[in-house]
Amino acid sequence: MPRNRVPLAVALALLAVPALSACGSSADSDAKAVTVYSADGLKGENGDGWYDEVFADFEKQTGIKVKYVEGGSGEMVQRVVRERSNPQADVLVTLPPFIQQAAGKGLLQKYTPAGADRVAGAGKAADSTWTSVVNNYFGFVYNKKELKQPPKTWDELLGARYENKLQYSTPGVAGDGTAVLIKAFQDFGGKERALAYLKRLQANNVGPSASTGKLAPKVDKGELLVANGDVQMNHAQTKTMPNLGIWFPAGPGGKPTTFALPYAAGLVTKAPHSANGKKLLDFMLAREQQKKVSSIGGGFAARGDVEATDANAVALARLMDGVEVFEPDWTDIEKNLSAYVEDWKSATGS
Repeated sequence: MPRNRVPLAVALALLAVPALSACGSSADSDAKAVTVYSADGLKGENGDGWYDEVFADFEKQTGIKVKYVEGGSGEMVQRVVRERSNPQADVLVTLPPFIQQAAGKGLLQKYTPAGADRVAGAGKAADSTWTSVVNNYFGFVYNKKELKQPPKTWDELLGARYENKLQYSTPGVAGDGTAVLIKAFQDFGGKERALAYLKRLQANNVGPSASTGKLAPKVDKGELLVANGDVQMNHAQTKTMPNLGIWFPAGPGGKPTTFALPYAAGLVTKAPHSANGKKLLDFMLAREQQKKVSSIGGGFAARGDVEATDANAVALARLMDGVEVFEPDWTDIEKNLSAYVEDWKSATGS
């Protein structure tokens, strides 16, 4: 073979070099980006939510573009699972028990954001896989125009007045939907009694909903009288939904109850823009952003050293007055979640 003739294999290899370089330049052009998969509730209906302002400030200060994908907590975790071999998200934000589920599946890498030392122990993972960025509580909403007073107990929801006027998001798919199960287990003193009640409630239930955020507008318009939700999201929605009221069902004991349901964030394992994800987590937990949680987002700061005194903070404190807050056994729930959801499906025929 003459020395000036290039073997076919070598020629093909040389031709491949520009293609590889092109791929590299494409990745470089996307380097100033960070992708967030999040449960709904922190982004405003009209671009006026906590996420809207925080992401805009982050982009302005860092030049890093935030790409945002929203859905139910369970839906977002399942999407990360499907993309495990080729991760697309950098930051995952979900409600419990899905954040624990994500960590248990190895979907989150260890990272301690700046300011995490100011977050209470229950608001972060012991192994540093996730940290709460906005505190929150589970609740229900009702239409204030149609109902002079909210229902006081779970049993009231069984009445004929709520037939096809009640809906709650799907357990196992939506974080707030799963919260319905958790609160019912607590209020009724166990799984069996809770499922027996939810079986009866199904007669009034409109049907499944993958996203809790879509229910509040229906309540505000009167299409529904009652739906599940959470305090932060629903309080923020009252700015544009004047007929929306927040309430907490009482169990057989007669006292309204709730539990903490924070928005918890973690860095996705093998995130394509891991460094940018870390910067965003630091930014969301910084004091300046945490001070805006109540005034803009209608929620509760995750940092214990941030004391809000704005009008929203005062209204939220008044709303929570007299409501008993219990702490679920998240270890048990994360371990048995799939079984609990299947039990709920069997009981309700869903």
